[in-house]
Amino acid sequence: MPKPAIVILTGAGISAESGLSTFRSSNGLWNNHPVEDVATIEAFERNPEYVHDFYNELKPELNRAKPNAAHLAITRLQNEYPGEVHIITQNVDTLHEKAGSQNICHIHGQINQAVCLNCGQVLETFGDVNTETVCPHCQIQGMMKPNIVFFGENLLCMDKVDELLKNCGLFLSIGTSGVVFPAADFVRIAKICGAKTYEFNLEETSNNWYFDKHIYGKAGTTVPAFVDELLKEPSDNF
Repeated sequence: MPKPAIVILTGAGISAESGLSTFRSSNGLWNNHPVEDVATIEAFERNPEYVHDFYNELKPELNRAKPNAAHLAITRLQNEYPGEVHIITQNVDTLHEKAGSQNICHIHGQINQAVCLNCGQVLETFGDVNTETVCPHCQIQGMMKPNIVFFGENLLCMDKVDELLKNCGLFLSIGTSGVVFPAADFVRIAKICGAKTYEFNLEETSNNWYFDKHIYGKAGTTVPAFVDELLKEPSDNF
């Protein structure tokens, strides 16, 4: 009989050990750029070439990054756990995919995608996208936008996310600060719907009252150890 479903929320902390820093720093800059210049729909409408250049410059670094032990442990969990394991990630990198994971909801979009504002077609590429790029579906030029959720835009996959949170038996939050909504509310939804909830982080976060257990330390160490224990007796460990 399948075991209760597991839902894993991942944030920038899980990718930090692969050499990727968080996009938004403590001083409010978006990868050393003012948010209003590169991460709003108004900025894109005002100067699309500048915004495209910003994300094009990020692609090589994110493309070179390799999954770390935490990403690989999640893939192992998906492969060996006798039930469903879904990933909800706030990260725009593709490290979960590189680790071989499946069932991934990229709620903030992906660095290797652009979406056509004319027809909605999604183009997957780590190559440059700019105002001269032609949509492969509708053949219109200059309508491709980085498939990154800008400030003020709705998160992606939210109907699916809501379903997953309400039906999971175990909710894991890995490497996320828990201060950005609506993702910060995911643990509350999972908890009131009956899930056991675990937080993996370097230190205590402000959004900790809905978690049953806190596991502190580097994700590359704590997550593999947790997966090892969970897979020994998956019916007894939550």
